[in-house]
Amino acid sequence: MNPPTGSDILFRARGLLKDYLLGDTAVQALKGVDLDLFSGELVVLLGPSGSGKTTLLNILGGLDAADAGEVFYRDHDLVQANDADLTRFRRQHVGFVFQFYNLIPSLTALENVRLVTEISSSPMDPEDALRMVGLETLADRFPSQLSGGEQQRVSIARAISKRPDILLCDEPTGALDCETGRKVLEAIQRVHQDLGTLVVVITHNAAIGGIADRVVRIENGRIGSIAINTEKVPLQEIRW
Repeated sequence: MNPPTGSDILFRARGLLKDYLLGDTAVQALKGVDLDLFSGELVVLLGPSGSGKTTLLNILGGLDAADAGEVFYRDHDLVQANDADLTRFRRQHVGFVFQFYNLIPSLTALENVRLVTEISSSPMDPEDALRMVGLETLADRFPSQLSGGEQQRVSIARAISKRPDILLCDEPTGALDCETGRKVLEAIQRVHQDLGTLVVVITHNAAIGGIADRVVRIENGRIGSIAINTEKVPLQEIRW
């Protein structure tokens, strides 16, 4: 699977299957996915809506369970894990960023970040987390006083404040225009570079694949292709 030099496998998935019921109809979301993800890389999962990429991300993040197959985080078996194990896994190791920001409206940016640090074992200072995404001067503003891109950067600060090993981002620029989306991607890149976090970004936008170490294309519930970017595209050149 062509790991980055000197990196370790963080995730090993083999033969992942997942079905959903839509009414009386069974829909196969994943149809035997094999994938390795390595420490310190930035991976883009690229595919159209309904291809299975969010289902795969949710299984990797312990938000959902596969029907069959194997998925290990290091030596932890996530398929066999119970609910308490998965809760512990998410709390200790995973940061999530979603398309819609899920900030608490009655709390300031700093307070939204601080919520996570209060339940983490070795958190970052919440002000440092906001500084990493370029929002230290807006710490006292409420979500309603922030733009969409600023709210998304607060959600990134919240996700990274517990120093996760993995940052999973589901369409983080999906609700944003190109200029604003680039600022969000810049924050994600900074987290990846400064903290050495494994970052996985889901998108249907092929242009964003240019910033990744690897681009994994998901097609109809399967891995269609995996491409290594030997030369990344500078973020300022990304357009959509």
